[in-house]
This record gives sequence, C-alpha cells and structure tokens, in this order.
Amino acid sequence: MTIELNYLTLVAFLTGVMWIPYILNLIAVRGLADAVGYPVDPKPLSDWAGRMKAAHANAVENLVVFAALVLVIENSGLNNGTTALACTIYFWARLLHLVVYTFGIPWARTLAFAIAFGCQATLAFQILF
Repeated sequence: MTIELNYLTLVAFLTGVMWIPYILNLIAVRGLADAVGYPVDPKPLSDWAGRMKAAHANAVENLVVFAALVLVIENSGLNNGTTALACTIYFWARLLHLVVYTFGIPWARTLAFAIAFGCQATLAFQILF
C-alpha cells in the first residue's frame, strides 16, 4: 500500500471513531433513553463534547475532499514525495485539529485547519500541474 493510501486509511479511521467520546458524554448527560430517543427538551452536551462533535463534522466534510484527491493521485500514478508528505502532514494536522478544538484552543484550531487545507491544496496542485 502506498503512503498516500495508508494515510487515507488512518484519516478515515480517525474520522470514523471521533463520535465515540461525545456520544458517551451524551449518554452520561442525558441518560440512555434520552440519548437514543427524541427528548422534547434535551440537556446539552458538555462544552468539550459539543466542540468535539463540531470537529467531527468538520473532519467528515474534509474527508470527502481529501479522499477524492488521494484517489485521483493513486489512479493517475501521480504519487511522489510531495504527495506522500502532504498526506502525512494532513493526518497529523487533522488529529491536532480534533485535540485543540475539543480543548477549545482557538488559534491552534485555526492553524491546524489551515495546515490541513494547505495539504489538500498541495495534492490538487500535484494533480493539476
């Protein structure tokens, strides 16, 4: 497996498990019946869990773009050191984004997001030019 596909797998797995902590918080705050039901006036998530849920939504949105770019690179045989590095950095930036967003560190969150976006732009540049 190429480095690009390896990191796509890691990003997909990370995105796929991000929901677990905030759902456990939802159960702890609301109880199991309200967590799986549709309560009229639900108790809010803990602040950190709300931020983690938002980070998860952002990760899902960006996974679509990242995956498409990696798959085009793989299908076209455009793998190179730059694409491998961009995928590696993208994974670590997305992990950092999750952590700093969950802990409410605004500048770090924005920086991590910008780095991940830069990696996506790098991948697109490798495809287009």
